Amino acid sequence: MTSQGSAHGRFTRAVKARNLFQVELALRELGGVSLLDALDYLDLLAEQKPAKLEQAALRWHGRLELEANTITLAESQLALAALASLCAGEREAVPLLRRLLRRVRPTLL
Repeated sequence: MTSQGSAHGRFTRAVKARNLFQVELALRELGGVSLLDALDYLDLLAEQKPAKLEQAALRWHGRLELEANTITLAESQLALAALASLCAGEREAVPLLRRLLRRVRPTLL
């Protein structure tokens, strides 16, 4: 570990600082993050690079389907609708997706 801390710590600090470049550097170093952390990344993309958001949102939803063993069809549809809203600029979709994650409890939360 460097004097800057772990890669996840750098990721968390970069998210709080709203520094997309540093977030992406930390993500590359980490190789993978939880769905909750990935949702923080989606929120930052929505704010700063919406052109990259739709593909990232689709990947996030795919992971949700794989990692949430108890997700229902209705919850999956809700997640897709919220992600579509996020892609349309509705950032209030993020708290809804956080609540959904708590409910479906993915394996790598």
